[in-house]
Amino acid sequence: MSLTKKILAAAAALPLIAVLAGCAGSSGSSGAEKGSADNPVKIGVVGASDPYWEIYKKAAADDGISVDIVDFTEYPQPNPALSEGEIDLNQFQHIVYLAQYNEASGSDLVPVGATAIYPLALYSTKYDSVKDIKKGDTVAIPNDESNLSRALLVLQSAGLVELKDGGSIFSTVDDVDTDKSTVKVTTLEASLTPTSLPDVAAAIINNDFVEDAGLTFKDAIATDDPNDPNALPYVNIFAARAEDKDNAIYKKLVEIYQNSTAVTDSAQETSGGTAVFVKTPVADLEKSLETVQADIKAKG
Repeated sequence: MSLTKKILAAAAALPLIAVLAGCAGSSGSSGAEKGSADNPVKIGVVGASDPYWEIYKKAAADDGISVDIVDFTEYPQPNPALSEGEIDLNQFQHIVYLAQYNEASGSDLVPVGATAIYPLALYSTKYDSVKDIKKGDTVAIPNDESNLSRALLVLQSAGLVELKDGGSIFSTVDDVDTDKSTVKVTTLEASLTPTSLPDVAAAIINNDFVEDAGLTFKDAIATDDPNDPNALPYVNIFAARAEDKDNAIYKKLVEIYQNSTAVTDSAQETSGGTAVFVKTPVADLEKSLETVQADIKAKG
């Protein structure tokens, strides 16, 4: 399914999301001050059960800001919920994903702060090394456009595929040079790549789903390099509606995440030691988003 179709499907599901999230109308419907107990800041995430979110809520409360963490089960859901005002912020995506959402939906969500870069890795229950993967084996990767392209670049770095023109953040399965590649590539919804492991040689699995699959981050047999300067588009961010980009409370919530050792230590533990925390200036995030969106528009 294309990203556009997923976005439309997610938007159509918003009334259900609102019920599941316990939202009583718009996030700004209460007359109470935003961030108060009667009108908490609602932050949408994928993986609300991760321990650091409770630590984060306490850190925010200690600073006088009440926060509700709203859980979503799939990546296509939090952005439409933010666009529609069901939540105030979300924190689950990198810049490339946000750029693709904005271009596909006509939205103008913006980054208001950076969190971390999380390497995207390849896992296998059949092989201990990339070198053991055989010619003609199948590898599963996420099918959302931003992670699909990044996954292909990981496979190329691992020597499993060769991408035409060297690959880019816009690469698709059609760009795989099958004659020069070792493996076949199949695409699945991100949450399903872990369950595909019994049926494929290996799978690219997003960090959110690694431990749910009974794996550890140390089990990865290949990964990308989060320290590469070209990794900026893959910085994970807090996102808000454009009208709220200068909201002082939201800026404070970003600072709490970035500066609380208890939060980042717990997030690092959840990531299996793979997270690279960053405090990228918002201006740089905005510029990267603008560049990626311009590239998407030019390509489209």
